Amino acid sequence: MSTAENSILGLRMPTDPRWTHLASISLQEVLTDHAFCEQKAATQCISLIQRYSDRQELVEALSPIVTEEWGHFRMVLSEMKKRGYVLGRQRKDEYVNALLQHEPKHIPAEEKLLHKLMICALIEARSCERFRLLSEGLEEEALRRFYHKFMVSEAGHYRLFIDLAEKYFPVPQVREAWRFWLNVEEQILLTFTPRGDRMH
Repeated sequence: MSTAENSILGLRMPTDPRWTHLASISLQEVLTDHAFCEQKAATQCISLIQRYSDRQELVEALSPIVTEEWGHFRMVLSEMKKRGYVLGRQRKDEYVNALLQHEPKHIPAEEKLLHKLMICALIEARSCERFRLLSEGLEEEALRRFYHKFMVSEAGHYRLFIDLAEKYFPVPQVREAWRFWLNVEEQILLTFTPRGDRMH
């Protein structure tokens, strides 16, 4: 993704160019990890709905995303089945776990919602960037089209979480929290070695 496109998403650090090549030669592992990412995205939205069920706008905005993310999970499963791959065991998401370790502690419950929305937006933005790389860098045209669809969807989800945050919190506060998480992610990625068997 170009610097300009990263700026649109807000990301400070582009994915290492080596990642796309590594992913292309570890396709089964990437698809497996992608499937679990979609599953986790659906369950995260369910968790937010359950925890903040009194937030009508949030419930109405995230309910269809649950269905969409689960549909994406099924799409990836179908793609795996066509290729003779099986899902296998779920693996740890080191990227997401590293983000969660930086979630502020001992803050008001109200403010916790802001950080949860920012984490979701960040994961969606990074996924969008990775899907874009796959949609441009994979040799197989059908897979490029496959990942272009996911790229468009993730861009919308990223924006949705930012918009939700701005419904409940002042825009300057949201921007400050977003800058905090962009900095956290940048520092995390500086410690990561590119892995072609993971989406993040």
